[in-house]
Amino acid sequence: MSNAPVRIALAGAGAFGEKHLDGLKNIAGVEIVSIISRTGEQAAAVAAKYGAKHSSTELADALARDDVDAVILCTPTQMHAQQTIACLEAGKHVQVEIPLSDSWADAQAVMAKQQETGLVAMVGHTRRFNPSHQWVHKRIVAGDLALQQLDVQTYFFRRKNINAKGEARSWTDHLLWHHAAHTIDLFAYQSGKIVAANVLQGPRHPELGIAMDMSIQLKAETGALCTLSLSFNNDGPLGTFFRYIGDTGTYIARYDDLFDGRDAQIDVSKVDVSMNGIELQDREFIAAIREGRQPNSSLAGVLDCYRVIGELAAQLEAQDGWS
Repeated sequence: MSNAPVRIALAGAGAFGEKHLDGLKNIAGVEIVSIISRTGEQAAAVAAKYGAKHSSTELADALARDDVDAVILCTPTQMHAQQTIACLEAGKHVQVEIPLSDSWADAQAVMAKQQETGLVAMVGHTRRFNPSHQWVHKRIVAGDLALQQLDVQTYFFRRKNINAKGEARSWTDHLLWHHAAHTIDLFAYQSGKIVAANVLQGPRHPELGIAMDMSIQLKAETGALCTLSLSFNNDGPLGTFFRYIGDTGTYIARYDDLFDGRDAQIDVSKVDVSMNGIELQDREFIAAIREGRQPNSSLAGVLDCYRVIGELAAQLEAQDGWS
């Protein structure tokens, strides 16, 4: 294991990019070297805030630096696969925010490149790291809980193209490829390979061009079921809420808080070294680089999620010409 600092470039210094930078500040032996963003002014401002010595609007500038070991990509979805491949080709470890890609073919192409290089490649499936979901996972692994059903609501009120900070976004978010990916991967992580999947969607927004409501059904090889409802039309409460129904208990996760089926809160503060899922995700990325291993939520570990999403996308296209 190397004790040398892990030198990081971050691309996409928007709302989520800053969450990663805030988490990285809490991890020993990490140096933020480069900030890449859509405008030079934003890149320079964020670099100054977090002590990075380099900023640019071009990812290639960071990839050309010999003082960058790894890259965290928080860029628009449509760029993820191509940029992840570029990082691997440049010899850099990479963590790409969810989703890995917006097509199954692109996800497979990234996987092939990772296998060719052997570098650490991780996708930001944060739910695996949230202490509430970790607590449930530990019970499942210990054999104390067998998941029977996961009921999930992912609800936002979004009529304009804005990010988590309420700022204008340069790209269009998507219920299936982005928001559903969190739950599809989590369900497989908690219950096993997904063997059946169905989807329906509501009308498309006239300006954004995306469906604003979606309903997904999943079945795992264990027989467990998942029902996922997603909406950009929901005017509160906002967020994602998970109800785990098991053979020995029911648990409800609301962000990082966990409750039993009778709404008694469960203390998850000692599950990990932090309650911040993004920080825990970044800690795993850094540890995997130092230890020369693939991380939890490695590309290989989450790849099957994108197979399932690809199948659901094909269903929607067959139903109404969606793409």
